[in-house]
Amino acid sequence: MLEIKATTVLAVSHNGQIFIGADGQATMGQSVVAKGNVKKIRKLANGKIVAGFAGSTADAFTLVEKFEEKLSTYNNNLKRAAIELAKDWRTDRYLRRLEAMIIAVSATEMLLISGTGDVIEPDTDVLAIGSGSLYAQSAALALKKHAPHLSAAEMVREGLTIAADLCIYTNHNFVIESPQP
Repeated sequence: MLEIKATTVLAVSHNGQIFIGADGQATMGQSVVAKGNVKKIRKLANGKIVAGFAGSTADAFTLVEKFEEKLSTYNNNLKRAAIELAKDWRTDRYLRRLEAMIIAVSATEMLLISGTGDVIEPDTDVLAIGSGSLYAQSAALALKKHAPHLSAAEMVREGLTIAADLCIYTNHNFVIESPQP
């Protein structure tokens, strides 16, 4: 069986707002589109945290569930839960084999969490993961610089649109969310 993978997830913090979005395409191998409306964005902690994931679908679901447990354990403290998840992900014999990445956002923070133990807070207020991440991130950074009148949500939509236009593993079926304060 081929592994389902490839996507684009983009988060932007701009003018006091944070939005995260993802496309909806799941691809099997290098040429088969398995589904076009996969929801890769999840609201956690009663909507106060929003997470987007890229990578193997089953692995990503497992990690998001573990992340939700960590959020519950640490009173929805995004940074602490992310660090504890990254520690477990890196050291646990089962979890360390999972192939996925997560971007998690709150109303005030954005973090990238990886299986190598990384918890990264961006300097640029833009995070992107997945096969179209370089396109989406480049577009969002350009929009922040040259079109600062746009909202964070508009920047996410435009960044994902450019990624979908260029990356065969990214489609135009977007889910874009913002965490509740």
